[in-house]
Amino acid sequence: MATELVSGGLNYQVVHHLFPHVCHIHYPKIAPILAEVCEEYGVKYNVYDTFWETIVANYRWLKKMGTAPSTATTL
Repeated sequence: MATELVSGGLNYQVVHHLFPHVCHIHYPKIAPILAEVCEEYGVKYNVYDTFWETIVANYRWLKKMGTAPSTATTL
């Protein structure tokens, strides 16, 4: 709950983008269902357990996206 409060719902960003017209109070119930469907179809679904893991992963992603393709590395 604290991660949701501090990050403004960053941990449910994918749910928001898949279901933009669904009220945010339903995201915690949708997320586990979405994770199961992703697993069933072999789709990678990232979940970070702490606020800091979320921030670090986001920073790394932004850094990677800001790097020229010829020098970009995998995370």
